[in-house]
Amino acid sequence: MFSLPNLLSLFRLVVAPFLLLAAWFALPTLFLLLFAAALLSDALDGFLARRFGQTSALGGVLDSWGDFALYCTMPPAVWWLWPAVVRQESPFVATAIGAFLLPIAIGFIKFRRLTSYHTWGAKAAAGAIGLGFLLLILTGIAWPFQLAVLLLVLSALEELAITLLLTSWQANVPSCLHAWRLRRGDTQ
Repeated sequence: MFSLPNLLSLFRLVVAPFLLLAAWFALPTLFLLLFAAALLSDALDGFLARRFGQTSALGGVLDSWGDFALYCTMPPAVWWLWPAVVRQESPFVATAIGAFLLPIAIGFIKFRRLTSYHTWGAKAAAGAIGLGFLLLILTGIAWPFQLAVLLLVLSALEELAITLLLTSWQANVPSCLHAWRLRRGDTQ
């Protein structure tokens, strides 16, 4: 329960309300520091769990809920702190929100829980969105964020395909190919 990877995932659950508070009280530096720490925890938790043999079902669930909490805090927090940026990038922001929420909603409808696939595409998209967002806020350069949204859309399509392919809930499905193999009963 109290392994370092689980604590890193739990950190994202704990920091999410503080991100909202930092945004509500107009503390952009605090928000960005907490957000960067949360992104780092997201990058490290799974890596450390695999590296030190500490993977677990609980860890996968904590990771998924930590990601969910972190990314659900982003739209209101960013709106409160940087409304002009949200308006400027509104088509991409709306697309990112939809691409994040649609696979979660479909997964909840089908499996009654977070899907927790942890796909390679989702990992790449999360990192790209986080870095793209930071670049957008800190430098005003929009194209990395816009490109990251495209990657998020592709990742969402893959997660939707995985949900359609699987006949029962399965965590840690890194790609559509893996889902196809699970459906066929091929465990290799």
